[in-house]
Amino acid sequence: MGTLYLVATPIGNLEDMSPRAVRILSEATLIAAEDTRETRKLLNYFGIHTPLTSYFEHNKLTKLEAILAALDRGDVALVSDAGTPTINDPGYELVRAALDAGRPVSPVPGPSAPVAALAASGLPTDSFLYLGYLPRRSSERRSLLGQIGRLPHTLVFLEAPHRLLDSLDDLLFVLGDRRMAAARELTKLHEEFVRGTISQVKAHFEETAPRGEFVLVLAGQTDQERERWPEAELDLAIRAGLKAGVSPSRLAAQLAEESGWKRREIYNRITSGA
Repeated sequence: MGTLYLVATPIGNLEDMSPRAVRILSEATLIAAEDTRETRKLLNYFGIHTPLTSYFEHNKLTKLEAILAALDRGDVALVSDAGTPTINDPGYELVRAALDAGRPVSPVPGPSAPVAALAASGLPTDSFLYLGYLPRRSSERRSLLGQIGRLPHTLVFLEAPHRLLDSLDDLLFVLGDRRMAAARELTKLHEEFVRGTISQVKAHFEETAPRGEFVLVLAGQTDQERERWPEAELDLAIRAGLKAGVSPSRLAAQLAEESGWKRREIYNRITSGA
């Protein structure tokens, strides 16, 4: 009975390929790859000639039986396009099926874009929440951020370049102007980290067009911030109060008792139409 190995591969710099990863891929009877064309380039670079089979989002369920059968004959290695398999890439169903069938599953650790960005972000790393790609629609992004915005953990997301500015708008609106880092092209020639507040990062990419896939790392809410409502929550309460016919001065006084905001700050938001 063979072992299913989850082999991490470089996210950019080929020197990050570990000797153990090269050995496992060379000795396996089969490699299940998210994109066989990309994996073939990697195998050719390291002189590996192990047979390949495709395993990606749209065939991952139909391939389970064949890959489990291959495990009866020897070891199988699972690789994604880049980085660590199953982390925002296909593989969970295969791991679950292998475990249910009594096959050993073993990780071969290595590159991972979310962890690399977190480690170099300059933000706390002792407790973090990774949530993959942000939702595509603004309403869904804001809903998700509203659910997690008060957590103390550092937040880690992936984002595509064409959605970056819209997502930064939503992050700023829901979470406030927190510290963050935006990382792109990790380990590659044009690797870049932009660190600062959300508004500063947004200003940077308004002047410099976003390119490449991004990892966004955001500070969790501090104890002081948890005592104060996010701007989005305060604005919702203001709109509800005004709709109910409460006067601006009375509404400001009421919300100051509940929200952690100063009465004058709330009154100014009401009268300015913020």
